Amino acid sequence: EVRLVESGGGLVQAGGSVRLSCKASGFAWDDDYAIAWFRQAPGKERFGVSCIYKRDRSTFYEDSVEGRFTISGDFAKNTVYLQMNNLTPEDTARYYCAADWLCSYDPTFVNYDYWGRGIQVTVSS
Repeated sequence: EVRLVESGGGLVQAGGSVRLSCKASGFAWDDDYAIAWFRQAPGKERFGVSCIYKRDRSTFYEDSVEGRFTISGDFAKNTVYLQMNNLTPEDTARYYCAADWLCSYDPTFVNYDYWGRGIQVTVSS
């Protein structure tokens, strides 16, 4: 069974940085899979902000985070990171990691097979 656990969230001031981690378990060593990060603010839809594919390390960024967020993976540890820089209050949300066999490049696509429980990131002004 695949399990995803997020860590690294918290409270940060505007302009600051946070690094989120997503630890995956349950994948076989030779599985090719993708890990995506989503976020959901109160009263808003969940949408994807970034994704990385294990096989070729290809990445995807949603427009609003391009240039500020960086996704990376240490697949020997089955861990994916989301480095978030220059944060604004608009980045405040609950962040989820999700896994599937490929990345979707549609940030509104939420039908990933596996999900973590999420972690809160709050950016104060």
